[in-house]
Amino acid sequence: MGIYQDYILPRMIHWVCSSNDISVQRQKIIPMAKGRVLEIGVGSGLNFPFYDPGKIDFIWGLDPLEALGKIARENAKYFPFKVDLIHVSGEDIPLENNCADTVVVTYSLCSIPNVARALQEMHRVLKPGGELIFCEHGRAPDPGIVRWQDRLTPAWKRVSGGCHLNRPIPDLISSGGFKIRHLEAQYTSPLKLAGFNYWGFAGKG
Repeated sequence: MGIYQDYILPRMIHWVCSSNDISVQRQKIIPMAKGRVLEIGVGSGLNFPFYDPGKIDFIWGLDPLEALGKIARENAKYFPFKVDLIHVSGEDIPLENNCADTVVVTYSLCSIPNVARALQEMHRVLKPGGELIFCEHGRAPDPGIVRWQDRLTPAWKRVSGGCHLNRPIPDLISSGGFKIRHLEAQYTSPLKLAGFNYWGFAGKG
């Protein structure tokens, strides 16, 4: 893969995703997770401190970057729930139908290559009555910001692990077969190009 992909990029992702702005967003939604949890884009395990241990049976953590998985494996040792890390992307989830009580995805829908396929897979493994809990940055509401998001995304994604600045998160989730039950959205960072956040939860449509 090369030095950048194997060493620099994972550390850059961990550093950016550890920011206070993003941690505040994680804290809003992660405690809602319960039962058998599938976390898409588990990364270095930055969501682990925000899970409510009394609600969690165990966690499947999916992420294609093994360098981040090594950090997540170490972090998981400090929490009372079991974490099973799986080094794949979200497009082909190696789990059976209707097996997860909760699917969690934070700051990952921006970078999954085939995001439509990944959301279909999340829908497949989520139990009827279960919840998709999400927090993502995406397409801004302001036309001037959107123009820059569209212009910069081709170059941005080449250096940021495939991250798109301009994905319309609610539309993508709905197109994946989910019915959004609660949605909030606002700028959460002064860097408006990557700072418009969507968060909430959805069920099977």
